[in-house]
Amino acid sequence: MLNLALFGPPGAGKGTQSKLLLEKYNLTYISTGDILRQEIAEGSILGMKAKSIIEKGGLASDEIVVQIIEERITKDENSQGILFDGFPRTTVQAYILDGLLLRQNSSLSAMLSLEVPREQLIERMMERAKTSGRKDDTLEIIKFRLEEYENKTKPVADFYRAKGLYHPIDGTGKIEDIFHKLTETITSTLRKKWINVVLYGPPGSGKGTQAQKLAEKYNLVYISTGQLLRKELREGTEIGHKVESFMLKGEIVPDEIAISLIERKIKNHPEANGFIFKGFPRTIVQAYILDGLLLKLNQSVSVAIGIETSTLECFKRLSARGKTNNKRSYDENMELIINRLDEFFTRTQIVGDYYKKHKKFKTVDGHGSEDDIFNRLTQTIDETLTTGR
Repeated sequence: MLNLALFGPPGAGKGTQSKLLLEKYNLTYISTGDILRQEIAEGSILGMKAKSIIEKGGLASDEIVVQIIEERITKDENSQGILFDGFPRTTVQAYILDGLLLRQNSSLSAMLSLEVPREQLIERMMERAKTSGRKDDTLEIIKFRLEEYENKTKPVADFYRAKGLYHPIDGTGKIEDIFHKLTETITSTLRKKWINVVLYGPPGSGKGTQAQKLAEKYNLVYISTGQLLRKELREGTEIGHKVESFMLKGEIVPDEIAISLIERKIKNHPEANGFIFKGFPRTIVQAYILDGLLLKLNQSVSVAIGIETSTLECFKRLSARGKTNNKRSYDENMELIINRLDEFFTRTQIVGDYYKKHKKFKTVDGHGSEDDIFNRLTQTIDETLTTGR
């Protein structure tokens, strides 16, 4: 899920930008200020408790705020995440937010801070005071609210900066320009999240080429069982001798061999932001095995993407590769090409059904230029990062 906290002093334009972010990312909006004003208007018990504090420009107590947020946070089941406006305002509330999101098996994705000079903030709010009708839009209270922000809320920036989640955004200029800066930062932040991708498709669909490009773009470790096995063959290792006959026929190697190679690769990259798997899993059993391997890291497959490519197109690509220096031993033999494609459609294609049941399977069109296919794949991964599904 995409959980954002929009941060900044009164008058920074959080309300305006919130509306745009909500529409773009389908988020649930939680504005403590708006909610408290609604509670006051309805004359609720919580509203009456908060009324005198808010009218003086102060901050409602944590007990009041937590009760309101906890109620709202679970209401919208179709939401792709939450946008917090006006919360957290203190480091205590930052810890509270961590706890609230942890109960949802989630966490904060980013703290976005709109930076605007003090003089401009006062000018904006005094202008708003002419039409808002809000009792807290007077010069005296405006200055008090800005002091409250400096004294109590600014330290929240340090809290999130230490966690690598704080992102200052220039809040001056045109609304659309500020929004563009926000969305660029969100996209950049999401691409640093841990993500595990299974790239799936028949031989000749371009999995290897695309997987390596995606690994570079998203800072993932590329794991190709075929590549690992070919290395063992070249080096004449014990594993290489065991798998030689399988490799020459383009058949699936025994699971225990694939597991040992993948485990070794994972252990060699403790710094990884995630992995992209090409050529594994190729069976339902291997799909369960991959779940177990990732579970050791408290991780799971984020998305399995099927590159849909016609059999004729796969034939053309494999035959063309057989005439290059990048050819595989089985690319020059039509019978082996047919055997590999048959292996995919009889044993591997059902892996897609496994991920469909877990709502983690997506498809992209595998026809067209290499760049076209890559753009479709990145769009799919970006959507997964944003929505969590």
